[in-house]
Amino acid sequence: MDHSGLLCDTERPRQRPFLIGVSGGTASGKSTVCAKIMELLGQNMVDHCQRKVTIVSQDSFYRILTPEQKAKALKGQYNFDHPDAFDTELMCQTLKDIVEEKVVEVPTYDFVTHSRMEEKIRVYPADVVLFEGILVFYTQEVRDMFHMKLFVDTDSDVRLSRRVLRDMRRGRDLEQILTQYTTFVKPAFEEFCLPTKKYADVIIPRGVDNMVAINLIVQHIQDILNGDICKWQRSSPNGHSHGLGQKRDVAEHDEKSSGGNLPTKRLILEPSTRPH
Repeated sequence: MDHSGLLCDTERPRQRPFLIGVSGGTASGKSTVCAKIMELLGQNMVDHCQRKVTIVSQDSFYRILTPEQKAKALKGQYNFDHPDAFDTELMCQTLKDIVEEKVVEVPTYDFVTHSRMEEKIRVYPADVVLFEGILVFYTQEVRDMFHMKLFVDTDSDVRLSRRVLRDMRRGRDLEQILTQYTTFVKPAFEEFCLPTKKYADVIIPRGVDNMVAINLIVQHIQDILNGDICKWQRSSPNGHSHGLGQKRDVAEHDEKSSGGNLPTKRLILEPSTRPH
């Protein structure tokens, strides 16, 4: 895909950032999907202060733990998948500043020591911001800021195997990882994360392996960067005027078939020719 047609800021009027929320269970591939989008747009090789697309992670907003909480965390007895584990107030304010095109400093979190580090990541204004995390749709104030919401839907066994490998690389033993998963991670996913899937505008089965979905989203972002989409409502994210469904013929899930209980139509981006 040729992305040489991106217009520079001087060639088009500056508008507020287009915020995309990316949610999904632990180790579902959210950050990998975001990284692939950046790669396909050629933005991963651009200097941070010049990027038109940037990524912010909800993981950066874990609360500072008390000594008692940190002791539990080191034993695998603290629930990092509960909404209360996040500093929602700081997260909301950071997103508001991003919308106002301010340069923001995002905290960094050390998952080995379970502590917020002194170093911060500077995020510069961008045309498109990908905000990814397990509970980015949980709090309405945060959810309502997104102009588009993606949900990365990956098989639970795949997610567990990925999490085991990841946490073992962080120096944790297998028994602790599995105990934490069955005690906190799986119940929290079912109670807090999975119910927010209904808010998604686009569901991506199999994560980054679903290149049909990734390419559609990349093309949509390309259109935004080129100024080809002018009717989406930046000032009113809930207007659902993101236009992706009008760009390509994809399988559309009609919520009427499920009794009309869900608030919007969702696109399930999965090749119809797959044998499974």
